[in-house]
Amino acid sequence: MKLGLHIADFTWPGGAARLGPQLADVAAAADDAGFDRISVMDHLWQIGVIGPPEHEMLEAYTALGFIAAHTRRAKLLTLVTGVTYRDPGLLAKAVTTLDVLSGGRAMLGIGAAWNEEESRGLGLFFPPTAERFERLEETLQICHRMFHGEEEPYEGRHYRLGRLLNSPAPLSRPHPPILIGGGGEKKTLRFVAKYADSCNLFDGPEIEHKLDVLRRHCENEGRNYDDIEKTALVRLDPGEKGEKVDAIVASLTRLAGLGFTVGHGMVAGVTDLGRIETLKSQVIPAIEAL
Repeated sequence: MKLGLHIADFTWPGGAARLGPQLADVAAAADDAGFDRISVMDHLWQIGVIGPPEHEMLEAYTALGFIAAHTRRAKLLTLVTGVTYRDPGLLAKAVTTLDVLSGGRAMLGIGAAWNEEESRGLGLFFPPTAERFERLEETLQICHRMFHGEEEPYEGRHYRLGRLLNSPAPLSRPHPPILIGGGGEKKTLRFVAKYADSCNLFDGPEIEHKLDVLRRHCENEGRNYDDIEKTALVRLDPGEKGEKVDAIVASLTRLAGLGFTVGHGMVAGVTDLGRIETLKSQVIPAIEAL
């Protein structure tokens, strides 16, 4: 079992002037601690479950490029990119650029997008749900082709690309891993079975059921269920004095028993690097053999 650090809150002490140095310190500390991956949200406003929209938010791929320069080992991804925020050719190029400049550490985290308020506020394209899922499938097809060096034109219902040139090619082999976020049973998990290397689910009462649904989709698609990496969003708050470490280990142990290999989550008060050190010294050694 491995840990992933999700950075979703940038309202930190010192404000915008300190964001760069603090983000560099947090990313470097997580990398040194042995976190398997570091992710950021793909939002332009803060989301309601974390804070008001006026709170600080960084553009995702700019932030990941910055994080890449301050880390050496951790995989880097969005959790997850809204498919309508970037045309697929540009998205594939952004992920490829991140992969090349980070030495082969990029992942493509992607989903169907949901934040209509943010999109309307900034004038971003936001079609109805059914169309967003159609665009998600076409984007997955296009990214697969661009990652593998296929240059033939693409003609879809929503996207038409004349030449899928992507130079330089990604360093990751066979391609930057593709993670699809969400537990929608009819489309999202079917797309995981058909196109993705990894899924990300919320740790909740339905998580075992979601795995059963994914297993059925894999059977229908002729895909080996065990080939798909299972990751889960979890709470990684060790507390000020490590008082919550046992609960974290118990949660990760339960998830490992279900076949999950990555517990991915936010660390409250993450700019207090002592909390990352606690996870490094007390949680990571306890779960490495799970």
